[in-house]
Amino acid sequence: MTRARIAVTDLIREPTRAEMFALVLTAGPISRTGLSRRMRLAPSTVTRLLPPLLEHDFLRETDAAPRGRGRPQRMLEVNPDRHVAVGIKIGPAQVSGVITNMAAQVLARAELPIPDPRPDTAFAAAAAVTRDLLAAVPHGAERALGVGVGVGGHVDSASGVCRYSAILDWQNVDVAGPLAAATGMPVTVNNDVNTLAVAEHWFGEGRDVASFAVVTVGPGIGCGLVLNGELFAGSGGIAGELGHLPQDPAGPMCGCGSRGCLEALASDRAVLRHIRDAGPFDCPTIGEAVRLARHGPTAARAVARAAFAEAGTALGRGLAGLCNLLNLQKIIVAGEGAAAYDLFGPAMQDALAAHAFSDAARDCALHVDPVHHGLWARGAASLAIRQAVDTAVR
Repeated sequence: MTRARIAVTDLIREPTRAEMFALVLTAGPISRTGLSRRMRLAPSTVTRLLPPLLEHDFLRETDAAPRGRGRPQRMLEVNPDRHVAVGIKIGPAQVSGVITNMAAQVLARAELPIPDPRPDTAFAAAAAVTRDLLAAVPHGAERALGVGVGVGGHVDSASGVCRYSAILDWQNVDVAGPLAAATGMPVTVNNDVNTLAVAEHWFGEGRDVASFAVVTVGPGIGCGLVLNGELFAGSGGIAGELGHLPQDPAGPMCGCGSRGCLEALASDRAVLRHIRDAGPFDCPTIGEAVRLARHGPTAARAVARAAFAEAGTALGRGLAGLCNLLNLQKIIVAGEGAAAYDLFGPAMQDALAAHAFSDAARDCALHVDPVHHGLWARGAASLAIRQAVDTAVR
């Protein structure tokens, strides 16, 4: 164990101090008074718990300009550069990674193509990417809290085992164990969309939202749920499989082996199938489908736009189901497919409004998260940050 991880454990292992650290991390800058109020602690208790975190530079105090007359107020914030975290996304053709500071700001990126997604191949690439990332920042290995890993599929996060991944063709694969042995660091693993939910909850659009969903669109349809301030994975880690909710028993086959799943109706593959079935248009990729829908000849443009609208309608029905069941405050649409929101978004919103019960749709704000390089790996790094704090709490 590195000195950084020993120090974190020693300094914030007391549960209340750990909770304080997590609150400043996610809600800072915050005053001592605000911290006391949010945690429902006496000011004297906050004063007693803070010094070790300040003295060892985990937290720092800065002056904020007063709103009126008087002295500047002292505000607490996490020192974002005290530690770093590694995030790894394992895909079928490449392993990508980032290293971030404690505010989940990306400091460096790396990726390696892989000839196949067999576990040994993927883990060797993940370990190599991790080494490259640690070497890319000063004292990376000494400052690292751990490695977060995102995998598409059913992941038992408690054991670090991927129970099933169709895209990787994995079944009951231990991910955490081999990677911890290869990197010498704590490794935490979760479904890749859940890692995005953690990133949004701690650092993004979900910071002040108790219950929300991150819905990813693209090659598949994924969903991560935060309910009452906690990532919700269900009894076995399968919660959030929005893409495999049945919509049409007579619909097309889904990659999971069932017929008519939402993913079979709203994913990239569904858009391409609709275009292929509607006319003799050469459209082998989703990028080409987007180009046709925006700039293609009149006939091809109409077909492509109809394909995106059909996918949006199916997705809107799925979101209505989420809102009706959970009465969410916010849905964040993310993933590679979000770049085409102008094409599927209007139909999605219409279907959501049409199928939501009572005020469920009006209660739920919609937000589109801009697509950026390293999205998935940054989510995995956020998972590592969260795990380090949660471990300290316990």
